[in-house]
Parts: sequence; C-alpha cells; structure tokens
Amino acid sequence: MPRLPKENPEHGKKPNQKLKPYLVLQYLMLNSDESHTISAEKIAEALQNYGIDAERRSIYKDIEEINKAQLIITQNVDVWDAEDLLADDADDEVKLVAYDKHSKGFYVKNRAYDLNDLRLLAECVYSSKFLSEQKARKLSGVIGSLASRHERDAILHDIYLVKRSRTDNKYVNLIASTISDAMNKELDGKRKAAEKISFKYLEYDLNNLHERREHRGGALYIVSPYKLLINDDNYYLLAFNDEAKAMRTYRLDRMKDVKRLIGIPREGEEEYLKLNVESYTQRITNMFDSRDSERIKIQCSNSLLNPVIDRFGIEDAVYQKISDHTFAASITADISEQFFGWVLGFGDSMKIVSPQSVVDEFKEYIDRVRKLY
Repeated sequence: MPRLPKENPEHGKKPNQKLKPYLVLQYLMLNSDESHTISAEKIAEALQNYGIDAERRSIYKDIEEINKAQLIITQNVDVWDAEDLLADDADDEVKLVAYDKHSKGFYVKNRAYDLNDLRLLAECVYSSKFLSEQKARKLSGVIGSLASRHERDAILHDIYLVKRSRTDNKYVNLIASTISDAMNKELDGKRKAAEKISFKYLEYDLNNLHERREHRGGALYIVSPYKLLINDDNYYLLAFNDEAKAMRTYRLDRMKDVKRLIGIPREGEEEYLKLNVESYTQRITNMFDSRDSERIKIQCSNSLLNPVIDRFGIEDAVYQKISDHTFAASITADISEQFFGWVLGFGDSMKIVSPQSVVDEFKEYIDRVRKLY
C-alpha cells in the first residue's frame, strides 16, 4: 500500500496538492503519446505512489489547468482568452494534453517536436564524427527525453551506427564554446571587441597512432577566429593566422588548451571579407561524394599521415612504416572519381599500390584528365 500524507488538521486540506498539476504533466510527458494513452484512474494511482492523494475527478481539473497555462505562455494570451480557446477547441488542435474517447485516456499531443524530428536529430548526433562516442550517447539521451519513454526507446533502438572514425577529443564542445565566446561581440549586455584565441595543435605519430603529439613541438598558435564550420562530417574553425597573415582552417578535435586572449582584438577583417566562405571551405576540406567501397593499399610520404588518418581513422585501417620517409596504409575507400581526385591532389606523395584493378582504373582516370589538356 502506498504511504499517503495525513490531512492538515488546522485547515482540513491535504498537503502537497499544489504539486499535483506539475506531477500530472510530467507523468504524461514521460509515459504517454498518441499510441499510449493513460486513464484518469491510472494517473491518480501513479500520484498516490508518489505520496500525493488524488481522485479521478481532480485529474480532469488538473489537465484543464495544464492546458490553460500552456496556452497562456505559448499564445501570449490572458487567462480569459485561454479559456475561450479551449472552449472552441473541439478537435484538440491547441491542447497540450488531449483526451482520446476511444481508449478513454489522456496523452500529450502537441509536443515541441514530433517523432520524426527527434529521430532525425538523434541520427545527426550519432553520425557526427566530431562528437566522441560518450558525448553522442549523452546528447542522444537528451533528445530522447523530449519524447515519451515509448518513443524514446524506438528512437534510440532504431538507429544503428556503422563503425566509423570518431574523434577521441571529448572536449570539442567546450572548445567550440570558448571560440564562440571569443567571437562574441557582446558580454553581459555590453559591447566588446571580438578577441583572438591561442591553442596548441595535435598531429598523429606513426609510432603511436592512439596518442597524438603536439605539432611543432607544442608551439602556440595565435589566431583571430571568424567562423565555426561543419564540413565533411568534421568541425572546423576558420581563422586569420597571425604568423601567416592569411586565413586558415583548423580541426576542432585537433586543438588543445584553447584560450581566449581577453582584451586582444582579432585581426584579418579585410581578408575575411574578401573570402567566399563556401568555396574556400570545400576546397580546403576536400569534400567529395562516395560510391562503392573497396579495400585498397596506398603508399604515402610521412607528411600525409594526418590527412590519411583524418579521412580513414585508425580502427579499420592498418598502417605500416616502409622507410624513414614513407608509410603504407591498408584502408577501405569509396572508389570514385572524387576519390581519385583526392589521391591525385597529393601529387607524387601518394600512390595506390593494390589491388591492380583499382590501379588500372586510376590510370584510366589520369589518362582521361590528361586528354582534356
């Protein structure tokens, strides 16, 4: 038997009744949807398990007040207009909580997001390479909490994440937040200049692919941030590099110790305004469509270790040192003209070694391109 609170002898009222509408709404948000309605009796029983005395008739009143409060906030109306809207809502078009006459139960009808919206958001989170596995699962759980528990289970169980290269930098979201704060031209309601940031950049080491080292011996990068970009499933910063005096892109998951240089205004405004951000980003990050996948072997100069790992990861690829200057990689690649163009972009620093069929197809591609000139 659930333990119920005692009546207040002074006023003759049952305590904690002000909690009832809130608990009714939260219970329905978690447990109901169009396919899963809940009767007033079941809601009252649930409240009694929480220690709140409730009767079936009072649940109807609570739901009426919930719908009224929701309309006041969302429609920006007063309490009398909200009552009129509910009185005219014969088809439950504006009610947050509706009543199904066939099942004789209540359910949350007008959520902020429908099931397809939430499924798409969860799929986007799961497929983002710039999110760590831990962060992706956490954010997907947050998205699932916007649905009923029945729909949440469907959303999270329907998604199958194919094994892919993911960032191992669990601080990407904090890095993005720091950069956004630096770019922000307002702080605590007051205008401020956009600021520079400093960071260290990481790179892969062929001797230890699971632990990246600091590029240039840990030298500090100082840049003026202008845009955060998502391209080719990666998170980038577009910034003006102080040393190069030019615009550059940086992968957020390869950045470390990112700090705002508070009070130091950013530079490079003229260079940024000259830039076509879309074409620049596509050129820098090598976006291309994919086709059929095949296991191939490539041989590269050691300078290409980072772009190869960025593209193919280390979980499903095998890397082998060939000499002090070269390495080989066995990878699963999407064989297409776009992929051949990516290989060709590295000139004589990358070579397709096997299988012979892909080598021959690559030669034919080169011959077709040569004929254009």
